[in-house]
Amino acid sequence: MAKRQTKGSAAAQVSEAKIHPLFPNGAWDPLAGSMTGEDRRDQSYLRKVKPQSPNQKALLDAIQEHNLVVALGPAGTGKTYLAISSAVEALEGGKVDRIVLSRPAIEAGESIGYLPGDMHEKMAPFLRPLYDALSDRLGGKRLRQLMQDGTIEIAPVGFMRGRTLNNAFVVIDEAQNCTYAQIKMLLTRLGWHSTMVLTGDPDQTDLLDNLSGLADIARRLEAVEGIAVVRLSETDIVRHPLVASMLTVL
Repeated sequence: MAKRQTKGSAAAQVSEAKIHPLFPNGAWDPLAGSMTGEDRRDQSYLRKVKPQSPNQKALLDAIQEHNLVVALGPAGTGKTYLAISSAVEALEGGKVDRIVLSRPAIEAGESIGYLPGDMHEKMAPFLRPLYDALSDRLGGKRLRQLMQDGTIEIAPVGFMRGRTLNNAFVVIDEAQNCTYAQIKMLLTRLGWHSTMVLTGDPDQTDLLDNLSGLADIARRLEAVEGIAVVRLSETDIVRHPLVASMLTVL
């Protein structure tokens, strides 16, 4: 029994020597670490989202200062949430008349078959993350009202061709699952008095090799004046600290 403990202890020491957590002193906690049960349900709503890292602040500043922003980074860095929060803030502040959110309908490794219902019902599983972020910022009732009157529109990438988006805040989510031609088409939808944010992780595409156009587009746009390309990293992840640690070895 003693030998087993010695071996286990040695193995643990070797493992710890090779892999170090990115947040050794603990990470940012969205629940402030002390709220449980009723306290968590009664927490107050935060009207304005605050950045939790310098790169997140750089992203929010870029959205405020530029009409076109490309946000690149791994899962959990808040790219989509910060973009949608900025869109809601712009809408409530009267800076734009509507919000348009778009996402490619790409299955993440498994086939979900032929879904029943109309176009909106078929697209619901793909667009669920956008609904979640909007609901978190607006509340379910107000979100349904704004979607019903067309103030907020969620559409798949395939339905964006031929449109001109004026007086709008446009968020293109999961752009790593768009081809070069698709991203080029989406970028040229930008109209007057509008802001567009592309978010994605070039390392997590569900397309075949060399089909994703996000990394190439971002590299080309960095040289264009008036366009911001913000790159987030594992240290900007605001999910469970293990997510950041896993990404260093996966």
